[in-house]
Amino acid sequence: MHDPSPLARFGGLVATDLRDVTSDPAALESSGWWAVVADFEGGLVCARFGDVRGTVRDGSHGGRAAARPRTGWHGPAPEDWSGSLDRAAYTAGVRRIREHIAAGEVYQANLCRVLTAPLPDPRPHASDIDHLAALLAQGNPAPYAGTVRLPAHGVEVATASPELYLRREGSTVTSGPIKGTGRTADDLLEKDHAENVMIVDLVRNDLGRVCATGSVTVPALCAVEAHPGLVHLVSTVRGELAPGAGWPELLRDTFPPGSVTGAPKPSALRVIGELETAPRGPYCGGVGWVDADSGTGELAVGIRTFWIERDVPGGSVLRFGTGAGITWGSDPEREWAETELKASRLLAVASGAYAADTGAARQYTSGTSESASGRRAP
Repeated sequence: MHDPSPLARFGGLVATDLRDVTSDPAALESSGWWAVVADFEGGLVCARFGDVRGTVRDGSHGGRAAARPRTGWHGPAPEDWSGSLDRAAYTAGVRRIREHIAAGEVYQANLCRVLTAPLPDPRPHASDIDHLAALLAQGNPAPYAGTVRLPAHGVEVATASPELYLRREGSTVTSGPIKGTGRTADDLLEKDHAENVMIVDLVRNDLGRVCATGSVTVPALCAVEAHPGLVHLVSTVRGELAPGAGWPELLRDTFPPGSVTGAPKPSALRVIGELETAPRGPYCGGVGWVDADSGTGELAVGIRTFWIERDVPGGSVLRFGTGAGITWGSDPEREWAETELKASRLLAVASGAYAADTGAARQYTSGTSESASGRRAP
């Protein structure tokens, strides 16, 4: 029987032979290759692997990557998803954030909900997170896709993230915040551009705390990027680390990522805490890898991300997060629709209801939104 062993997979790179697991970010400045999962709430898991094969963008690894497994994933039915906030609660939350904005307490805040479905077959061979990642690679390819599978440490994460949180190449650090989502570029509003600029300013300030004075630049602002089923506005922020600064300081000064919190970040986090009813976990955190030997690494913002929680009340469950950035110009129903757009294709893939050859999905949309409203939340 298939018994999933520890593994990390990012792009063409596959890591096996787990050596160490720690929550100390200083380990990322030591030696070896590390997989990293940082929860939105602050939990950190760093796993050092001894056997790393394949290639990443900087070409720092050699050899052939292990082939992806033939998927045996048994996902939940589309109608089995339920959510931490229903439509009424979410739209009320949008209106409440607008009140905070009117009071001058916050300029923008991300409001998210966590969707949950029971695993129909929780046995390891039928619910291997790497098998789900293989389906995502077919149905929703993403530039920062990855898997981290550490069953003994409670970490089983598959991400199809389109968003760069931090890339490090020696002393150069780059972030690629996303703000603004639509089905096509024509759907993007002035509100989306304003929101992106706000978050770019926040990311500039965050990086400015850990980078050399005057080194933070914005090489690209509000570029339109196409992704499966939607488009995003993406900016690029870059800086040079100050002498003596490394991953511990980067995580301390930039986490959680600005694009999934809001501005000012402390006020946005307070508002999020008031309105959201479930922890985000790895969703909106950071997922990626660090090669301490070469001084390189790449962490994605943990959006478009699934994770498994086992042995919870009611059995084992699959979770997925979706959300939207709220500004004064936000329409509550439009923001709800944006969270649905972001979720629909990925939940269809996870539920086996997406046909990659035709692009059709018997997907979680209006009908399943009823079940995603929290009415049958486990």
